[in-house]
Amino acid sequence: MTVSVLVPSSLVREAEDKREATRKIGYVARAATVFRADRLLVFPDPEGERRWGGGFVETVLTYAATPPYLRKEVFGKRDELEYAGILPPLRATSLTGSESEGSGSLRQGIVTEVGPEGRVRVNCGLQHPISLVAPSEMTVDEGERVTVRISSRSPVRAKLVDEPLPGFTVRRMDLSAALDRDDAGVRIATSRHGEPLTVSRLADHVTRTDRDGMTVAFGSPGRGLPDMLGVDVQRLPDAVESGAPGRFDLWLNAVPNQGSEVVRTEEAMFAVLGCLTLKRE
Repeated sequence: MTVSVLVPSSLVREAEDKREATRKIGYVARAATVFRADRLLVFPDPEGERRWGGGFVETVLTYAATPPYLRKEVFGKRDELEYAGILPPLRATSLTGSESEGSGSLRQGIVTEVGPEGRVRVNCGLQHPISLVAPSEMTVDEGERVTVRISSRSPVRAKLVDEPLPGFTVRRMDLSAALDRDDAGVRIATSRHGEPLTVSRLADHVTRTDRDGMTVAFGSPGRGLPDMLGVDVQRLPDAVESGAPGRFDLWLNAVPNQGSEVVRTEEAMFAVLGCLTLKRE
């Protein structure tokens, strides 16, 4: 199942300062990691942006998704990352902990040098960059991120593999392009004006997303998806019955009895993804 999460460039529009904006983005990255999202896409919402826009959001998310042993080499010093030290650790099982030390584990690496006869040097968090042979079907360039399968650390035995990078990827992408992806699966918009997510309907939604994958879009504080897409919330319930507007398959409200006037984006992510990634017995 492929899981794509869409967040707007206005994600941190209500943050009081860069530190708070960074912290909020960290919780979004945590939610994407906890529920094994494959990609986190930042779509433009220029009307909702304030001090920090899509470039800031994308940079901090990408930094958070990058293994600690690669961050200095990839990013160096950047103004957007002034408060990167407060980001919560993701501790993705494919990147850290005992699983990353086991036989055949996958690690993310970065190509530091391309040599003759298909040999490359890769920094993948071991004591030194290691020399590997790129598979004939792979073309790699200096600075490119690659996936390394490590079968032994002492002595080092590893190989490049043509597999997706561990963890989630981050990109900026127009909302329409994200919804048009071949692997978009069930396209879900989240909103307090959407269909209440109930126990009786949950099984149907879980069966569908588990089979087809899903793309889930979230709004930002004080500016939900209906505002961004020009959807009339008064007519939304009727519109959903005949085909969800805004090119979505579903509009869902995962917190139908919310006790706060506003559910923050990172809170909504945990509520929605926690329900939709459940497994049927």
